[in-house]
Amino acid sequence: MADAFTTADAIRQLAVAITIGVGGIAPAIGIGMIASKAMEAIGRNPEASDKIQTSMILGLAFAEAIAIYALVTALIIKFT
Repeated sequence: MADAFTTADAIRQLAVAITIGVGGIAPAIGIGMIASKAMEAIGRNPEASDKIQTSMILGLAFAEAIAIYALVTALIIKFT
């Protein structure tokens, strides 16, 4: 009986690790791409930096929200 519990617990821990891993890496890549393209755009058109910066910050917030959703999902998996 102890083996079944250990296997289920190991699978749960693996699911938590995969959830937080993918949920952390994907937004990090997206944030890097957003910032890179925004800096390119500002370099090409410095007069539009206010509009570009506003859009960039909004995009960064949405990408970061995905990482927070992954964290919440991982916590739900871990504690249920």
